[in-house]
Formats: sequence, C-alpha cells, structure tokens
Amino acid sequence: MTNLFLIILNMSITASYVALVVIMGRFLLKRAPKIFSYILWSAVIIRLVIPVSFTSSFSILRLVQPQAKAGTGFMEFVPQDIGMQLNPVVDAGISGISRFVNSSLPASNPMASANPMQITMWIGSIIWITGAAILLLYSVFSYLKILASVRTATLVKDNIFETDQIATPFVCGFLKPKIYIPTSMSEHELSYILLHEQTHIMRRDYLIKPLAFMMLIVHWFNPLMWLSYALMSKDMEMSCDERVVGKMGHQIKGSYSTSLLSLSVSRSGLLTGSPLAFGESNIKERIKNILTYRQPSSWMVAGSMLVITALVVGCTANPKPLQQSSQPSYSGFNMDKLMENKTLYVGNHSKVGGLISGMPKPIGFEVNGIELQTKAQPYGLTINYIMNDSTDVKKEGAISGESFYHNSILLLSLIDNVDSITTSIVDNTGQYDGVTYSFTFTREQVDKLLGEDVQHYATDEISLRQLIDRLNSLPINEISKTI
Repeated sequence: MTNLFLIILNMSITASYVALVVIMGRFLLKRAPKIFSYILWSAVIIRLVIPVSFTSSFSILRLVQPQAKAGTGFMEFVPQDIGMQLNPVVDAGISGISRFVNSSLPASNPMASANPMQITMWIGSIIWITGAAILLLYSVFSYLKILASVRTATLVKDNIFETDQIATPFVCGFLKPKIYIPTSMSEHELSYILLHEQTHIMRRDYLIKPLAFMMLIVHWFNPLMWLSYALMSKDMEMSCDERVVGKMGHQIKGSYSTSLLSLSVSRSGLLTGSPLAFGESNIKERIKNILTYRQPSSWMVAGSMLVITALVVGCTANPKPLQQSSQPSYSGFNMDKLMENKTLYVGNHSKVGGLISGMPKPIGFEVNGIELQTKAQPYGLTINYIMNDSTDVKKEGAISGESFYHNSILLLSLIDNVDSITTSIVDNTGQYDGVTYSFTFTREQVDKLLGEDVQHYATDEISLRQLIDRLNSLPINEISKTI
C-alpha cells in the first residue's frame, strides 16, 4: 500500500503544478466564454488519472522538473525508495521547497529495526486510505439519499421527471441520466432551465463531475485539488448558463437570474460529486456572469482555442531530460550510480542492483542475478556471474577472484548492514562448463585490511574516490592475504 501511496503522492504533486498553471490560465481567459476555462481542467484530470505521459520539450513542467527519472513517462518528486534511503530526499522541483521539506524529514537510524521514514510513509498510507474510504462512503450515502428523494417522481416527458421532494432542478444518473424538476415551475422558466440541464447531458457532465469527484476522493489530502474541483464546478455551471443565454437571447438574462436566485440551495455540493444541480453553488458569481455575458467575437474564440490547446498540451506532457554530459567514470566505476544507489539495507534489491550495474566487470562476464541473505545476521549478498571468457581472471592457470576484490570492498562501504559479499562464477568457457568458483569478502576482513571502518568512505563522492585510489595503491597480494 505504501508504494501505491507514493505513486498517488507523485501524481498529486504533478497535478498541483498543473492546477496552478490552469488557475493562472483562467485569468488569461477571464473575458472569454467559460467553456474554455472548463476545458482547461481536463489537463488536471488527466494528471490525476494517468500516472505516465509522453515527453516533450514544450512541457510547461520543465520549470519544476525533478532530476529523478527525468525524461521518463513518470514525474517522480518523492522517490519510491525514500523509506530505504540513508538521508531521505524529496525533489519538489523548486529548490526552496525541496530544502524546507528535506530539513523536516527524519534521518535514518542504522541501529533501529526499521527506518523512521519507512514508518512515516506507512502511517501516511494508512491515513490516506482511511480518509478516502470515509469520503467514498459518505458520498455513496448522500447519493443514495438523493435517489430515495426522487423515487416517487412523476414522468413529465422523455427523460424529465417532476417531484415535490426537491428544491432545485438537477440531472441524476450515469447510464440514462434524468432531469428532475420541482413542481409548480412556470413554463417560461422551465424552458431555459431544461436547456441548462440538457446542456449538461449533451456534454456528458453527468459523467465528468463524478469522475472528478472520484479523483478528489483519491487525492483528498491535497488542498489544491479541493480548490480545483470547486473552480471546475463553477466553470461547468457558468458555461452552461452562457449557452442558455446565447441560444435563447439576452432578453432572458433578468428572468434567468431571478430563477437562479429563487432556486438556489445552501449546500456546497463538494461532498457528493453528483447530481448536477441548477441552483447549487456560486449563485452571485453566476448571476454577475450572466448579466455581463456578451457573444464572443470570432477572434476571441480563435485566440482562446490557441491558449487552451497550448496549455493543455504543455501541462499533460512531461519535460524531456536535461542535456547532460556523459556519465563520469572513475577507474571504471560509475560514480553517479554508486552515490545514487548507496543504501542502508542489503534487502533493497533495486539499490543493490544499481550499485552492481555501476561497477566494472571482466570482459566475457555477465551478471546472472543476485541473492540476498536477509533473514538473519550475518546479512550477505551473492553476485552470480556467467564466465564466457576466462582471460581476464586467469592467474597462473587458475581462476582468481582478484578482479572482484575492489567491487566487494566498495559494496561493503556502500551497503550499511551487509556483512559479507560473495562472488559466484559459473564456468561457461567450454572447457569446464558448470564448474563454480566462489570468493567471499567479509566486513571484518575489509576493516582489518584498511585499519578503519570502510563505511566512512561512502559519505560523499570525494571520499569514495579516495577509497578507490587507496585500493588501487594496495598490492593485490596484500588484499589476497586477508581472505
């Protein structure tokens, strides 16, 4: 569940940046028809629903691009392995925010049975799923209550029903949406109210709003998503109001506003997601918008379409990776990979695999998987190789493990709780196929060889380079004496 929570958290952070862009975009479209502002919210919904996206140099999110997994389909601000990191780090895409967040994260404690960050993320995931479940149950209960209130509604015609149990007209239903209206409505106001509700049905708002609300339930912990949902609902209703005025003429503005005011209801509608109620919220803003609405000119429509196209594409695309120089190598070691994947626990399979992939191996060798001994101390790591060519590892006619000494020592430095590193080689050269050679290095042996704790060298890249230099200066026979 923690992994799922981290995925949701990263999606929520991405959607937050997109929501801020959309909110600013709404100001650019302030004088344009509200349908364009409404369409803009599709970028936020896409980010909340789909965790991955295409990459583009046009992406607006390049301004907040996290370095982890840069250029991939997933925006990762909070790393999936944050609970296993020596020093938990979040890349919020904005340096000031990152520093503030990282300064408040609990540091790891190698002596503890569990990393404090692991516990924090687990508690966070429990709170998240509990909150989502409560909101879901509440919304289902509210929806069932609404269905009960219209159970006795009378069919007027087509999909229009009338009942005295409701205070304002609304659309309800998912597969076959129905329009419910209060009794005793005049024919005059009924005409534009029905057009308003039919516009909702025509645009599939009866599906869009519940989908948006489901996303709100999943991302309930994010205040920006609550604001986004409220603004999206406001734009949805205003765009329907504008279509009614545009189709029936400006002469209905007064009576339409009066009906909107008389049929207004007090509830906010934020905790239901449905139905689409005529007089549900933002009454003052909607009336003001109706009274000031003017038919847009063709150039305004064209300009607005260009703006929303650019913003939607820019917000749904992930940024391309920043151009970087070739990966730095030091004595055959990929220093970036080694520093990125150092870990507290040998049980962190992805980090251990990352460390091994950043280390040199003899020509003709290929990694054939790793084995982790984590059930009880001493904890161990076994790296399995297939040897297709023995030229680089043959010494005086026998297979030697000298080529893996440096790798083993660096692994003991970079993995805090591992006690031994074993290199297992299966012969596949054609002469002794199937024969296995094994070489083991223990932490005790390495600390004795160096005269100090080898873990001290994993503090930073400079220290790790010093360890590599020291190992290169040591005669191989001196290292061999320790095993």
